Amino acid sequence: MPPRQVRAHLLAMVAATVFLHLVAIGVFHFYRFRTEEEHFGYGWEMGRIGESIASGRGFANPYGGLTGPTAWEPPLYPYLIGGVFKIFGIYSDTSAWVLLAFNSLCTALTSIPIFFIARRTMGERVALWSAWTWALLPYAMYWSLHWIWDASLTPLLLSLIFWVALELEDWPGLKGWAVFGLLWGVASLSNASILSFLPFSGLWAWHRRRTRGLSSFPGVVVAALLFFLVLSPWLIRNYLTFGQVVFIRNDFGYELRLGNGPDADGRLMAYLQPNLNVLELETYRRLGEQAYEARCRRLAFAWIRHCPRRFLVISLKRWFYFWDNTVKATNSTAPVDFRNSGFLASSVLALWGLGRALRKKKPGAWLFFWLVSIYPVIYYFFYPGARYRHPIEPELLVLLVFLLSEVEVHRRAAI
Repeated sequence: MPPRQVRAHLLAMVAATVFLHLVAIGVFHFYRFRTEEEHFGYGWEMGRIGESIASGRGFANPYGGLTGPTAWEPPLYPYLIGGVFKIFGIYSDTSAWVLLAFNSLCTALTSIPIFFIARRTMGERVALWSAWTWALLPYAMYWSLHWIWDASLTPLLLSLIFWVALELEDWPGLKGWAVFGLLWGVASLSNASILSFLPFSGLWAWHRRRTRGLSSFPGVVVAALLFFLVLSPWLIRNYLTFGQVVFIRNDFGYELRLGNGPDADGRLMAYLQPNLNVLELETYRRLGEQAYEARCRRLAFAWIRHCPRRFLVISLKRWFYFWDNTVKATNSTAPVDFRNSGFLASSVLALWGLGRALRKKKPGAWLFFWLVSIYPVIYYFFYPGARYRHPIEPELLVLLVFLLSEVEVHRRAAI
């Protein structure tokens, strides 16, 4: 396809997505968030931090009140919320419009790396179908229009990283590695959970370049330096604020406890969240964030040590729940819940597509493999949810469309 035609398709995709999203925001009043719990549903912890920033109290108070400085969330999206609140009003409808429009733009722009990822790995036909499917996909629209969160920004950043990793084998010099490092730095400040994929994407790119006789060591050094350069202001702020090293977030023990304890069944035990539990909120305020996280960590690890078999069983259940998005009450005794069959079907088809791509030795198939294998692992030990699969949704969509294209090819061949 000529470059001019590619640009026309991409422009049409982005314009169509933004138009549909903006119409939906206005027609269905998605900018009107519920006001219960003092607007907590308007961005949740990130919204509370944004309120604190806009009010001049800094990056603090994730549950309202004056609970002090926080590193409960990565900084990128809360600072965006804070900036919007400062200009357009705290928890205002106008601010909601701006933030949802930003989310919509992120979703729209994600079609671009999807197209180039799919074209490089699966061919131009799959690229067009994948990108247009994403542009018009109601499921992607849901996250843009219902969540004031990084749920639309992170898939864009991760898909850009994936695209750059694929292209690195053709980029001589340091430019590609510099872009790679900068993107990883920015993406980490959006969602630190994706960092598990960093070494695998870097090693894959290094290996591909090595097979083509391209030097990588200087580029890796440049990428690492730029990565830490982007992170350094936030890491310095955390050290000066808390008096110890805090790498992006400090809620490890808290999140671990939400998935592991006496009543754990593999799902989020939301009733332990400070916003839903007065006793937990009081403990958080009394101990302070660092001590509260340490307490949660001790409780979670104590339970894991005491019930290792149970921990193993529910971790296996969480593996299934991640790909099935089972909606399951914490007191349920049913072993499996198939109410989200569409979600499960998309997972099965995407994983099937990955297997076929590996068998056919498609370019980049192993990069897909490492992303799909490594990224979800942390959720198998904490707790899963549809929101946690969404950062890798663009790559899963490419694999799914590739599989369906293979079925169509075989069908035509049989006629």
